[in-house]
Amino acid sequence: MTWSDWKWQLQNRITTIKDLEEKLTLTPEERESFAPALEEFSFAVTPYYLERIDKENPNCPIRKQIIPRAGELTKKPNEVEDPLAEERYMPVKGVTHRYPDRAIWYISHVCAVYCRFCTRKRKVSDPEETPNRQEWEKALEYFRTHEELREIILSGGDPLTLSDSSIDYLLGELKSIPHLNQVRIHSRHPVTMPMRLTENLCSVFAKYFPLYMVTHFNHPKEITDETKTYVMRLIKEGHVSVFNQTVLLSGINDDEKVLAELNYKLISIGIKPYYLHQCDEVFGSSDFVVPIERGIEIYRKLRGFHSGITIPNYVKDLTGGGGKVLLSPDYLQKKTKDGYLFQNYLGDEYEVGH
Repeated sequence: MTWSDWKWQLQNRITTIKDLEEKLTLTPEERESFAPALEEFSFAVTPYYLERIDKENPNCPIRKQIIPRAGELTKKPNEVEDPLAEERYMPVKGVTHRYPDRAIWYISHVCAVYCRFCTRKRKVSDPEETPNRQEWEKALEYFRTHEELREIILSGGDPLTLSDSSIDYLLGELKSIPHLNQVRIHSRHPVTMPMRLTENLCSVFAKYFPLYMVTHFNHPKEITDETKTYVMRLIKEGHVSVFNQTVLLSGINDDEKVLAELNYKLISIGIKPYYLHQCDEVFGSSDFVVPIERGIEIYRKLRGFHSGITIPNYVKDLTGGGGKVLLSPDYLQKKTKDGYLFQNYLGDEYEVGH
């Protein structure tokens, strides 16, 4: 096995502070926070993703996503273990059916890298949370008998930690259900371990066209030559349409120039920016949260100033299970006698008819 083998990357993940300190010098805050943070949520990072870190900069945007800090140990009153109430809408193990026509299916508890702001800290990395084969069949039966479902979203953990044969089986079963219109796969492996996008996996995906993948790039530094090689293989050989959801994170990407660079880089390798997420109110996330007013200000500096195909939707997933709502500058100012008064992206006002 070599660096470019995804199984080698998983098997050689850095998971302890001892191994981490052999790779870089931790700050006192990072060192003191590591053990207590580990009691709440696992630590792991692939050699590939660790190489992206600027080892001399404690505020490196990749470093801040993966190494625990003091803020992660503080639980604010608004922060909860299950902010999106996914367990409340779980008819069978591993399936959340909140929206009328789509359901999320959690088929793995393993991630290549554990992001410190993860919405599913309560369950990710816990083997008890992974549905077994018998529970897969219960989920598939649920999908077959609920004809209102049009889409299944494979999530986790990361569904691409499963073997190619398991992915092949699951996609085959889902694609055989007549009322399902599409299957979507959510994976951060294109960011943290792009070598997972092997030729064989792409051959599996190509059997089930059309497929949609949503990945999770948060900063331009995460897009490398390796990213480009493997993602373009996924698109060209796997015939997969790829989208990206970015989490707006304080001190990491809460800057319109950083987001514009990220979004243009994504488009250049065939990935469409899809969502800009307001950080969820999961316990220990307060240091990552950007105030919504600031988020809207940043978003205003993107829309209109940059190509429309680079602009994601800015959304907030409502704590308590209310689902996603759009967050946007208020371009419509008021209704007038003869029509409507709008303000454009430059702040200029225009009145248009009814």
